Amino acid sequence: MSELITEMQAALRARHYSRRTEQSYCHWVRRYIRFHGLRHPVDMAEPEINAVVTHLAVEEKVSASTQTQTLSAILFLHRHVLHREVGELHELVRAHKSTHLPVVLSREEVRALLDELERRSPVGAEAWLIASLLYGAGLRLMECLRLRVLDLDLARGELLVRDGKGGKDRVTTLPRALEPALRNQLAHARAVHRQGLAAGWGRVQLPDALARKYPRAPAEWRWQWVFPQQRRWTDQRTGEQVRHHVHPSVVQRAVNDAVRRAGIAKHATCHTLRHSFATHLLETGYDIRTIQELLGHKDVGTTMIYTHVLQRGGHGVRSPLDSLTSGGTSHPLGTSSEKG
Repeated sequence: MSELITEMQAALRARHYSRRTEQSYCHWVRRYIRFHGLRHPVDMAEPEINAVVTHLAVEEKVSASTQTQTLSAILFLHRHVLHREVGELHELVRAHKSTHLPVVLSREEVRALLDELERRSPVGAEAWLIASLLYGAGLRLMECLRLRVLDLDLARGELLVRDGKGGKDRVTTLPRALEPALRNQLAHARAVHRQGLAAGWGRVQLPDALARKYPRAPAEWRWQWVFPQQRRWTDQRTGEQVRHHVHPSVVQRAVNDAVRRAGIAKHATCHTLRHSFATHLLETGYDIRTIQELLGHKDVGTTMIYTHVLQRGGHGVRSPLDSLTSGGTSHPLGTSSEKG
């Protein structure tokens, strides 16, 4: 199986799939092979693909997106590694696709969350600054952690998201209120970089093509992470010790703890701050196309979901009961006097 997975990784990298997609695809290919008793995929075809993907939907109750990713991974294996076309999958049972509205925090809840991170987070101001960027710029967590020094333009008040979801670059707003904190963070990152260079290993990982074209770039200041990790990290592909960015679990844990301490009852995560960014912009009056560009959505229909969670009631409708109560009418149980 190891040789097959190595071929799978090479095929994915040749087509410029992201590292996380590579990891997910390889995981599902391993599950596919184990499900069929370690049979080699070259001996399997449509019936075996139907069986494992249907099993995920019927027995394991996975989401529609998980089932789709599994099927994509298996089809990639057959087409680009085994070089065999797959026929029609007529017997495939599809998982039910649910539509869930995003969790959105109010402005007061965002403020309470950020206050908790700033005052009591064990990882200090760094977690507060990352969470502030998630909300203030509408970033995904990994987009924020992968920011490099040259991606920030403090003078213009914008930042560049490189290789975002779908392999796309985009420019989004950089909150002016975060400029002092970002300058302090860059000063810290520069000190960490200089210490690494003095110790003989102050380099970062770059995409393969860039690293080959600019061999000195991994050690240059402009390519360093804005949020560097303190410890060394070994690049498994080259064996070289390099600097990695802060691990996402550190921020996720800090945000979860801050949500609990702030007394927020909603199921809020790092991604909730991105949802809140979009919804609050809509409430302020920005048009949906502008928000689509800032978020990097391919389809405006994806952005439209935020219109359903505006703080104006369902579909922006004002309840008729509010009209009654605003005119002085109140519920009988709300009075303190009793008849008789």
